[in-house]
Amino acid sequence: MKKSKIFIACDTTSIKKVKKIINQSKTNQIKIGYKFGLEFMNSKKGRQFVSSLKEKIIFIDLKLNDTVNTMVSTVKALKDLKINYLTVHIASGLAALKSVKKVSGKIKIVGVTTLTSLNNHDLKLIGYNKSVRNLVYHQAKLARKATLDALVCSPYEVNTVRKIFKKEIITPGVQIGKKNYDQKRSMEAKKVKSDWLVIGRAITQGNIKKNIQNLLKELD
Repeated sequence: MKKSKIFIACDTTSIKKVKKIINQSKTNQIKIGYKFGLEFMNSKKGRQFVSSLKEKIIFIDLKLNDTVNTMVSTVKALKDLKINYLTVHIASGLAALKSVKKVSGKIKIVGVTTLTSLNNHDLKLIGYNKSVRNLVYHQAKLARKATLDALVCSPYEVNTVRKIFKKEIITPGVQIGKKNYDQKRSMEAKKVKSDWLVIGRAITQGNIKKNIQNLLKELD
């Protein structure tokens, strides 16, 4: 089996559903962490629930992208949660990335490159002249310069990123089998060569225990 670890994306506002995801995804066959994004963290009791979790690998996916002072203040405000990973957009700039890293303490700062929901056409509409691959390569160099702890990229950029970024690589847009959702740069789990795979609906929809077993078979 590959050495990849799994972050399960808990994309919901329901505490009950998150508890179910955590309870039914327990396995000692592979390392599992839990990713909480804007939806859950902005829900009424989301932050409180995350603060109550013990002995879990917690990935807070807020994709911070703001002024230096706002980003630094936000990281400081999150420290009471005892989280393991926190995402920031590399597009926030080198000064912000360095400043966030400086105050992060035990939190691993994860640089987000280009969203897996975007392709070359989308980048042109936004105003970028670079292709996805070239832009992600450039972003990875910034992440390295800012000494970030990890980097997020799609399955298609992992090999490119590995050439210049030697720390952890986290990859969303991961499928179990052929089924895809709303990602434009997705790939089957067995083909992804990163440190962490981020998987959401392919695990959390339907029979979670069975989905975990299907994933383990695919990675075997």
